[in-house]
Amino acid sequence: MCNKRGRDGSGKANLVEAPGETVWGVLYRVSERQLDELDRFEGGYTRLVLEVHTGDVTHRAWTYVSLRLTEDPRPFDWYKQLMLAGAREHGLPEEWLARLHALPERSDPRADAGREG
Repeated sequence: MCNKRGRDGSGKANLVEAPGETVWGVLYRVSERQLDELDRFEGGYTRLVLEVHTGDVTHRAWTYVSLRLTEDPRPFDWYKQLMLAGAREHGLPEEWLARLHALPERSDPRADAGREG
């Protein structure tokens, strides 16, 4: 799940095709200008469209996927906490929170140099 190689050397969130698996997230309505901004911000990812199911409704949505993978798919502890906070804030299911919580993580070596989370 965090197998994208980040510029900082840590694992970042990524979608991986896995038949029978479910990924939870949040849908946002954005403008073309906002998509262009996201494209610039989400380095190392490719934007693609997929179908998202919310109950009985199917939406076409953009997402970002990367083929730039890491051998060490552990996110930094602060990144994992951001994912958990976002999932909680948006009321994602407890089983998804448990999956995120179970992700292996590692300390950010820059945190010792005064970097804040």
